[in-house]
Parts: sequence; C-alpha cells; structure tokens
Amino acid sequence: MQNIVILAGNIGQTPETRTTQGGTSITSFTLATSRPRYSEGRVVRDENGYRVQDTEWHRITCFNGLGKTVQQYCEKGMKLLVRGRIHYTKWTDAAGVDRYGCEIIAETVDFLTKAKQAEDEDPSFIDDEDDQS
Repeated sequence: MQNIVILAGNIGQTPETRTTQGGTSITSFTLATSRPRYSEGRVVRDENGYRVQDTEWHRITCFNGLGKTVQQYCEKGMKLLVRGRIHYTKWTDAAGVDRYGCEIIAETVDFLTKAKQAEDEDPSFIDDEDDQS
C-alpha cells in the first residue's frame, strides 16, 4: 500500500513557521494547482477562446530542515513541485461538532522558479550563469 502525492503549483501566501513545545519546527503554506475545465469531453473555453481553468488549493506542511529551507527561500507566487503524502485529521470543536481536515505532508520540495535570496546572503555570490545568454 502506498500514499504518494505529487503536486506542481504556485505558493498562495508566504510560508509560516511555528515551533511545537517539543521543539519541532512546522512550516505551512498553500499551493494552488490548476487544470482545464471539461464539459461533455471537451475543454471549456471563455468568450475570448481561452481555456477555463479550475483551481484547487492544497495545505502543505513541512517539518524541521525542509520547513526551514521553504521558509528561507520561498515566497508567494513561486512555482514548486511537492512530493509527499496525504494526511487526514479529525477533531471536535468547542461546540462538540466533529471537524475534518486534509493536508499534504511534504517529503521533498523542488523549486521550479528561482528561489528568493535569503536575507543573510551576499548577492555577489549568487551564480547567475544560467541567466546569461
């Protein structure tokens, strides 16, 4: 049996990090994925001929070192490839109502766009060879 998720999309907001009482670092962000909308087996197009896209939002959770890297180098709008697993949770709220949640626990994160520069990095050491024509 396997629980494997691979998502490629855009970060929805700047990642947020918190630390548990036990010292575990948890970084969370949302990732938007899009796909064309279909109707009767055909791609739906708008009045200008562009494909209509359906967007889904995924909650992504990273732990410890991976989370630190994401917090340090990722920002809203970046394109990422996230590999991980689906995790479901159930809890009871203050009113006694059962609530359910779903998140992706990231195991690897690959940057599909250039990472933001860390605040403590010296820009003279950035390798821009790939950007030169």
